[in-house]
Amino acid sequence: MTAHSEKGPSSSSRWINCTPSAKLCADFPNVGSSFAQEGTDAHELCEYLLKKELGQDVKDPTEDLTYYNQEMQEHCEDYRDYVMELVAKAKQNTKDVVVMVEQQIQYERFVKGGFGTADCIIIADGVLNVVDFKYGMGVEVKAEGNTQMQIYALGALEIFDVLYDIDTVQMTIFQPRLSNISTATMSRDDLYKWAEEVLKPAAEEADAGTGEFHTGDWCRFCRAKHVCRERAKKNLELASYEFASPPLLSDEEITEILSKVDSLISWANDVKEYALQEAVDGKKWTGFKLVEGRSVRKYTNEDEVAKAANLAGYDPYDKKIKSITELTKEMGKKKFEEILGKLVVKPQGKPVLVREDDKRPALNTAKEDFKI
Repeated sequence: MTAHSEKGPSSSSRWINCTPSAKLCADFPNVGSSFAQEGTDAHELCEYLLKKELGQDVKDPTEDLTYYNQEMQEHCEDYRDYVMELVAKAKQNTKDVVVMVEQQIQYERFVKGGFGTADCIIIADGVLNVVDFKYGMGVEVKAEGNTQMQIYALGALEIFDVLYDIDTVQMTIFQPRLSNISTATMSRDDLYKWAEEVLKPAAEEADAGTGEFHTGDWCRFCRAKHVCRERAKKNLELASYEFASPPLLSDEEITEILSKVDSLISWANDVKEYALQEAVDGKKWTGFKLVEGRSVRKYTNEDEVAKAANLAGYDPYDKKIKSITELTKEMGKKKFEEILGKLVVKPQGKPVLVREDDKRPALNTAKEDFKI
């Protein structure tokens, strides 16, 4: 199992922006999830595929991966191919290109006890490339201003800056399930400046448990998010609006609500989940009780059900055509397009209201469609 630093790269957005959270989170257990394990499995497969492509003798881990499937295989192969393209490009300028896979990095000079593991580092004269694989599909991750990527790059510089003439750092997020490849660049000098002026002071405050609590996107993976008073304060401020009827609110108020409502819903669900788990463990909440939820009937043994139904003269099976995903996996992408591509159509999705920085193009409203 990979060790994690309390002030590690993956949680850096939180402890840099909300420095007291570092000590606060240390008092809460790091509870895993099926999504986290799925991501871990995908990273192991990426490591294997990339090292194998680089000519290293490695063991195929697929038999031991809980969430391995054909979709994961294809996405990890896409990651491998992308990295190898970067390697080929680097070799055009530098003969002795170094490729480090799952490389341990340290940034002790700026953060006490700071260490982490970078998915892939490509070192060559001029440009240092850092690539991070994200298998999640809940949130699109951007490379620009990404503190995790900047720390990975910083750790790589700490090792290789004296050996190579590096002046530019390129950081890439490869997130295949959202078709997201996000890249940002910054100069070596600007990265070290950020480390001295932002990273180091924040780490010192985090170690001391000082600074102020601040809410933001970084709350999403905070271990204390369900009981954090600052998060509750910010969300209760929004909840104080009288939601009697939207037309009674001004456009400005509705815009403010739209910008924060997802955070409010997420916070409320976090509190409910925390209260439920505490109740399961025996805690009594005044005015609430633990009851059995609704459940759906299910068969104890499907094979026995099929036999019994057949004997009684009934067909127990509901035959239907396989889904596009299932047939694509069975045939392969190329063969699927060749045989069935002309028979597949993608209907227009229902309108969704999102932030302006969303990558999807804006829809014309019905009113605008009739404009001449």
